Amino acid sequence: MSEFAGFPIAGPDFYEDLEADNSRTFWAANKHLYDEAVKRPMTALVADLEPGFGPAKIFRPYRDVRFSKDKSPYKTHQGAVVHTAPGVGWYVQIGAPGLFVAGGLYAATPEQLTRLRTTLDDDVRGTELEKILDELVRADYTLGGDKLKTRPKGYPIDHPRIDLLRHRTLVSSREFGTPGWLATPRTATEVRRSWETLRPLVEWLGAVVGT
Repeated sequence: MSEFAGFPIAGPDFYEDLEADNSRTFWAANKHLYDEAVKRPMTALVADLEPGFGPAKIFRPYRDVRFSKDKSPYKTHQGAVVHTAPGVGWYVQIGAPGLFVAGGLYAATPEQLTRLRTTLDDDVRGTELEKILDELVRADYTLGGDKLKTRPKGYPIDHPRIDLLRHRTLVSSREFGTPGWLATPRTATEVRRSWETLRPLVEWLGAVVGT
């Protein structure tokens, strides 16, 4: 039986306050809220989803500030990812804006990017991805990712999939905000349904860029 009961509204509230005061003093005084309203339900959620999608990695709440001008010590959201291939998988996040789900290619090596573009250049396989993305857009998902401002080398500017060829990462996502069901077990149902909707994209990308 699942132990997931939802994300208490104290979770988004905690992150709203953390955005205003991202200090070790605030964190120490409110870590119990993170543990109870964020970490514990996220751990239960990914355990609930594991049979259908695989084990998840829950990200640490601490920022790596070694090479960043922003020295804020804490992330202002909690995320978890299920990898299906290097750089590819499903994602779920809770933060001040509420619940966020996504799936796709989050990071690509040069070799993976070459494989992706070669496949996109193919009229059959490239059209497959276009159809998958069109279905996601119709289901109210947003297409995003890091893109080149111009065309990649070796591809004409009038290529029928030039916009997709510009992508260095490719992610489809949906914002749910803080609906009334966020604090109930229904959240697991909504995330599961979303990840299933994203499955064709995740599996297509995994087949193309996976090892």
